[in-house]
Amino acid sequence: MAENQSTSEQLSSAQKLALFVLLGAQFMLSVDFSILNVALPRMGEGVGLSLADLPWVASAYALPAAGFTLLFGRIADLFGRRRLFLTGIALLTVASLLGGFATNATMLLSARVLQGFANAIAIPAAMALLITTVSDERARARVLGLNGALLSGGFTVGALVGGSLVSALDWRWAFWINVPVAVAIMVLTPLVIKESVRPAGVKLDLPGAVTVTAGLLALVYGVSMQNWIALAVGAVLIAAFWFVELKAKAPLVSLTLLNRPNIKWGNFGGMVAFVMASGINFGLTLYMQDVLKLEPFTTGLVFGVPGLVAVIAGVIAGRMIGRYGYRNVLAVGLLVQGLTTVPLLLTGSSTTPSLLLIVPSLFLMYFGHVTAVVAYTVTATSGLEDSQQGLATGLATLAQQIAVTIGIPIFGAIVAARTDVLDGVHLAMQVQIVVILVSVALIWFGLRDRGTAAGPSATGRQEPELTPEAQQPAPVPVPHTVSENPV
Repeated sequence: MAENQSTSEQLSSAQKLALFVLLGAQFMLSVDFSILNVALPRMGEGVGLSLADLPWVASAYALPAAGFTLLFGRIADLFGRRRLFLTGIALLTVASLLGGFATNATMLLSARVLQGFANAIAIPAAMALLITTVSDERARARVLGLNGALLSGGFTVGALVGGSLVSALDWRWAFWINVPVAVAIMVLTPLVIKESVRPAGVKLDLPGAVTVTAGLLALVYGVSMQNWIALAVGAVLIAAFWFVELKAKAPLVSLTLLNRPNIKWGNFGGMVAFVMASGINFGLTLYMQDVLKLEPFTTGLVFGVPGLVAVIAGVIAGRMIGRYGYRNVLAVGLLVQGLTTVPLLLTGSSTTPSLLLIVPSLFLMYFGHVTAVVAYTVTATSGLEDSQQGLATGLATLAQQIAVTIGIPIFGAIVAARTDVLDGVHLAMQVQIVVILVSVALIWFGLRDRGTAAGPSATGRQEPELTPEAQQPAPVPVPHTVSENPV
């Protein structure tokens, strides 16, 4: 159950049922995102959205999903994770019905906003419940690896099956498919998951909540719409949030927590992984359709088939972390993701030779990316008390949401810096390689052993002497939400 303390790697029947529900919810969200991507053109036609306005379908989701994730992660810690999880799933059901019955752009965009809120509410709570369901460190790493595999597998299934579903039925089924699954989750959750233990006498930091939420909304809007005024306002509000937290008696985010190396560098690694993945997917999509003249369906297959390896990577990553430690696995995963971009620099205007470089590179790239994603969430949520897991998973989810939001605008600007699309895509790939190499060096140095026991999650082995604090079980999750995950 949510607060169950297992003492071995063997999971009980009750734990397996709880994990089935939580993992099922994550899988549903990842499948839903892929199907919505496939349905986007027909969706726009159905409600009268012009091609120029289609990005609002993604932005309407991304703004609340990124802006409110941290807030709801903390609310889940204080007021009950199961309660917040059920609230998010219920809101997703309402939003999916509204989106499916949408007859105009206002209804559709309202549904997407509600889906963004549902994601921000449900995902941090679900991840915190997932982490605290299994207290054994090695068992937890395997469960979280499975979570990563299901998320990636869900995205691939959605990409491959979504086109057929939308073509055979209607774009509205991209929304309606959520409803029966969400209802089943709402029925099963109270039966198999206990409510989390809430800390006594701790109040929500309202000034911190207002400043950080408004700041994140402004930043995400500024990046998405390339609005410098919004970016400046966001930066000012985030600075104000920092000063508010310095003086708060019960801060929304403990600055001491943010200064922990695993929190800081784990989330940094996650942002790098997602920014680079969304950027390279964007660049390759442009390249394959504008340079190689591939059809959208063929382009989807080029991404979807290699994406199947992500399922294997998610399972293997959890086991590798248990054996080698999250520092090693995070660094190697990012290196694989970055270095497999090198062969893509040899792509040209000839279709067959280029695809012979792209497809195997994507297999390795996705393997490295999913490995890094599993490792970053393990890194960013390890060594914490159960009462802080909602906040920690909120931070990890926030890093992902921001990264996938800014990745495409950043790499779009890099590609646009060249008049030739192929030259622009090659420049973007060169930038990715350099950024990942520098980032791996920073992460490797930032997560170095400082002479204090970090437990086997960090080092991959048990130290001979541990401080009382280090002897506490170290929770280790994986995101996700894949809400807007590009992998």
